[in-house]
Amino acid sequence: MRLPISPQVRRALVALTATAVTAGTAVGPAVASGHPAKPPKSATPGAPGGEAKKEPPAGMSQAGGAQLGKPGDQVGAGAPALPPGLSALSWVVADADTGQVLAAKNAHWPLPPASTLKMLFADTVLPGVPHDASRKVSDEDLKGMGDGSSAVGIVPGQTYKVPDLWRGVFLRSGNDAVHVLAAMNGGVDKTVADMQRKAEGLGAKDTHVLSPDGYDAPGQVSSAYDLALFLRSGLKNKDFKEYCGTASAEFPGGPITKGKPFGISNTNRLLSGIEGVAKYPGLIGGKNGYTTNAGNTLAEAAQRDGHTLVVTVMNPQENKRDKVYTEMRQLLDWGFTAAGKTTPVGTLDPAASSSSSGDGKAGAATGAAAGSSDSGLGALGWTGIGAAVVVAGGAGVLVLSRRKKAKSRADAES
Repeated sequence: MRLPISPQVRRALVALTATAVTAGTAVGPAVASGHPAKPPKSATPGAPGGEAKKEPPAGMSQAGGAQLGKPGDQVGAGAPALPPGLSALSWVVADADTGQVLAAKNAHWPLPPASTLKMLFADTVLPGVPHDASRKVSDEDLKGMGDGSSAVGIVPGQTYKVPDLWRGVFLRSGNDAVHVLAAMNGGVDKTVADMQRKAEGLGAKDTHVLSPDGYDAPGQVSSAYDLALFLRSGLKNKDFKEYCGTASAEFPGGPITKGKPFGISNTNRLLSGIEGVAKYPGLIGGKNGYTTNAGNTLAEAAQRDGHTLVVTVMNPQENKRDKVYTEMRQLLDWGFTAAGKTTPVGTLDPAASSSSSGDGKAGAATGAAAGSSDSGLGALGWTGIGAAVVVAGGAGVLVLSRRKKAKSRADAES
């Protein structure tokens, strides 16, 4: 069924998508099977310029505390001033040990997560797939990967060990590695259902899972709050912690490399230091993501002076090179300054919060409804024309080649 779209919105979509394609292709193509995975050589694209201003939903979940359901910056008493120039639509700074949320902005805004959703995939699948297992990959295992997906370079017919597959997931954000592991978990559909149950079990009520790898799908959303839950949960698993903190590794080669392994670097630049981004002192690791629709998303954990912080950043709006890493660095620095000195604004333990709005579903539903319109856009809690790109793509109104649409949605950087 096609969603009704007004002529005015249709014209805006065409103009916006042309900009989005330009931003998406700046990242670089996905890695072909068997090729060494190379880091991108261009700037990390930010949100396309010129799109309508985005605003958070009028009502958001209050899971973790009523203050976290309020729009805008939320900072407690005694906190230092927030860093200047923060442009992300949503972010959270929390103490991983105590669960205290030190500060947040639009913590429960449901937004496209891109490859940061792979943290939930790992939370879900890591415990169930034996560490010493291996799999001979078939074409069927890779069936259903989205056009332009990021890939580590898996070759059908070749056998891979589970640790290598997980390094492909965390270091190169390989959707091919995700799909092989999902096949080992019983298939994509089962894995998506498992991920949804896991999210709900963690208290992540803003998250709706439609793909195991974070590839854009209309209706697939998460929030800065939920991403913090996923990373905090993952840090309790020694394998998750090891993989998300690995800066570089070797990956099994294919026919093009004559079977020789090739080096891969983590696209999380605060960890690997690639592309001129300085490594962050005390960084434990995390997961980055990018699609044209989601913008840049990033979750990191770091330790300093006896404190462990979890920080999440979603979709910086200022279109500058590596802006997501700049804002993450600022928020980590701020968090270590504020830790132990400021009144928390909420908690990552939703059940422990007496001011939580039940299970959070009512708030999330209110937030989703607030973004709806007669054109059918924003029914997922997204606002502005930017969210309509995916909807319009599904409705077939964008006059673009399949190749360009694939590039605009590619998660090649993350």
